[in-house]
Amino acid sequence: MRKSEVIAAESVACLNKALCHLKDIWEEIGIPEDQRLERTNVVKNHVKSLLDMMIVEEESLRKRLRTSIEKCQKELSQLCLELQLPPFQEDRSSTMLQQEKDLRMHVEVMLKEKNQRMQALKALTEQDQDLCDVLCFQPFSVSAGSVPSLEQLDKFRQHISSLTAEKERRHKEFVTLKKQIILCMDDLDQLPETSFEKDVVCEDEESFCLSKENIDSLKVLLHQLESRKAENECVCGSYREKIHELWERLQTPQEERDAMCEHMTLSKQRNMQALQAEVRRLEELKLKNIQNVTEAIRNEIAVFWDKCFYSSDQRQAFVPFYDDDFSEELLSLHDAEIVQLKQYYEDHKDLFEGVHKWEESWRLFLELEEKAKDPSRFTNRGGNLLKEEKQRADLVKSLPKLEKKLKAEIEQWEHEQNREFQVNGQKFMQFVTDQWELYRLEKEREKQERQLKKSKQTEVDMVYGTVVRTPTKRRFLGSTTPCKARKLNATSSTGTSNSTIRSVFGGTVCHSPISRPPISACKGNVRTPGHGKPPHQGLLERNKENVCHLTGGVAGMTKRDLSKSSKSKHVAEILNSTIIQL
Repeated sequence: MRKSEVIAAESVACLNKALCHLKDIWEEIGIPEDQRLERTNVVKNHVKSLLDMMIVEEESLRKRLRTSIEKCQKELSQLCLELQLPPFQEDRSSTMLQQEKDLRMHVEVMLKEKNQRMQALKALTEQDQDLCDVLCFQPFSVSAGSVPSLEQLDKFRQHISSLTAEKERRHKEFVTLKKQIILCMDDLDQLPETSFEKDVVCEDEESFCLSKENIDSLKVLLHQLESRKAENECVCGSYREKIHELWERLQTPQEERDAMCEHMTLSKQRNMQALQAEVRRLEELKLKNIQNVTEAIRNEIAVFWDKCFYSSDQRQAFVPFYDDDFSEELLSLHDAEIVQLKQYYEDHKDLFEGVHKWEESWRLFLELEEKAKDPSRFTNRGGNLLKEEKQRADLVKSLPKLEKKLKAEIEQWEHEQNREFQVNGQKFMQFVTDQWELYRLEKEREKQERQLKKSKQTEVDMVYGTVVRTPTKRRFLGSTTPCKARKLNATSSTGTSNSTIRSVFGGTVCHSPISRPPISACKGNVRTPGHGKPPHQGLLERNKENVCHLTGGVAGMTKRDLSKSSKSKHVAEILNSTIIQL
């Protein structure tokens, strides 16, 4: 049994007890029955009115609960539709009070969610409007009166993020373009003229509309300014080139050149005007010094003739070069010629440089070949011999490769130009072939001269009995020292006479590994000094000449020995006991 039912039973018992108590009082007092009935009705009516009043209040509460439940149910249904949520499922088993409480709590939660979404939508809409105003975009398509879904809010936030990134990118691009435009205007000495240029240069960066059209207009403006700047630089460059050329031709002092230092580097409007004025001044000065300028141009033409390998016929073809009647017309002809030569050289610069490279390599090759003939190069102690031989070997390898490369380039050039490529009036490859042929003929001539000299020396040796042989292989210097040679001569079996003769005919004596027996021994008659016939005076003179051709440090000793032999009138007998090889 519920506690409320127990309390109700207790209330009925209390009422009965009260009535019984009243009845006892009334009997003790002696109240008549009709008054008792009246008083009992009063009690009944009082209790009934109290209970009726309480019942009315509770009925009113039940009605209010039902009304609240219905209202919350309607609101929940509407909110679920607006928030795009599934319908709320009620718990039918709960009491009216619980239902009303649950519904009211859910309504509050959904209203809070709705308010949050609407506030987020309002904030995003304001950001979107600001970004769209700056970027000139269309606003994001979201109904302002309806509650956005969570997906719509996420898409809206992503849209705002993309617009923010685009704004930052455009703003960065705008700042970069603005700086470049200001620099170009400064270089051109130009002030903003149109309203758009003033908005770009003078107005605040944040207030500038970053629309695609404005960014494109900025790029166009920058391109126009850069084109004008490039034109100015090109014009200034041509002025500077002309000024340098006139300075050189007129031999302008360095002080006057230094005065133009600023204008020779910058290309602003005032610089261009100063350069233009300088060109006019120099042109006027050039007309006053036509002869000097013409001769300067002729020197320059001669340099480019050499660079372009012009033949004498080609040089003679430019008749004004040899005209001494200096005039403005003659000067203009020289100007046109130098311009044509410079252009011709620039068009074929790589080919000409290749030919120059071959000529330098060929010249160095011939120098190394000439150095190879010098015997004194073996006495160097700085490693030059090894370096020269290595350099010579590299040239022997690189020259044919360079010639092959030049041949291909020349063939291509001749095919494109439809004419022959000539060096000093001769086809280059024929010129190369001729150089190699001259080199071969020179080598052959030197070989023949060596053979002729050797044969003459052999004849002399056969006549005077002295064999001087050039070793086929070069010996290392210092392998046999003069001290050792003198020691060997001192111990020779031929005696004093032979050692004296060896010292006469050579400073350094290298003995052959196998000694030949003396000719006198073969004949069986050994001649001793003082018993033979003295040699003819002419033969002695010739021997003196032969001695002078031999290397050594005892030429003075030879003269003294010959003079002693003539004074003592002894017969100088040369005993050919050994073969002396140098």
